[in-house]
Amino acid sequence: MEAWLMDVADGFTKAFITGDRWKLYLKGLGVTLELTVIALVLGVILGVLVAVVRTAHDQQRPGRRNPLLGLLNVLCKVYTTVIRGTPMMVQLLIWAFVIFASSRNRTLIGAFGIGINSGAYVAEIVRGGLMSVDIGQSEAGRSLGLGYLDTMRFIVIPQAFKNILPALGNEFITLFKDTSLVSAIGGAELIYYAKAVGAKTFDVMYPYLGIACMYLAVVMLLTWLQGKLERRLRQSDRR
Repeated sequence: MEAWLMDVADGFTKAFITGDRWKLYLKGLGVTLELTVIALVLGVILGVLVAVVRTAHDQQRPGRRNPLLGLLNVLCKVYTTVIRGTPMMVQLLIWAFVIFASSRNRTLIGAFGIGINSGAYVAEIVRGGLMSVDIGQSEAGRSLGLGYLDTMRFIVIPQAFKNILPALGNEFITLFKDTSLVSAIGGAELIYYAKAVGAKTFDVMYPYLGIACMYLAVVMLLTWLQGKLERRLRQSDRR
């Protein structure tokens, strides 16, 4: 038992203490969080645009079909179908080694690819939230002289946001974990630095266990923050 504890202490020391290697993990975690934020912003922007287009198309009155809106709706459908129907790993490989093969910034390419992937899922989340708001709310906004975009911005989206917040929170947590796939295309994030430490110590167990704990801690923190925000929104509804 004592020998085992000494081996564990030695492995931990080599993986985290020797040569200030703990700084590499913190650097990797920082890059991972940056990737998550970039991908989230891109995904939300794409998702909202696609959701608004598809919702506007579906809520058109019979006999008043806009051909441009119809074309955009088809493009949005193709985008969500292709992205949701293919593995993210394959998409990242295509972005890194086919479309942007000449680029050396694989980390940024990874954030871009994950954001594009997230946008398809966010689009369906937001579209479901927008469709859940009674159409009478939109008609009331129109009767007050508001245009379509102003009606969505000031009336529909604020109501839909509360409905989609749990799903958006889960998407953010999923994005954080999916950044680990960036290491497959050579991106420098948390797993990249764990592999680098493992290559120096000839033991990958402790680096991998360490980053697993880091992922778990961040996910637990994000889950707690999400729950706190949801409770605050419910309290505001009661008032």
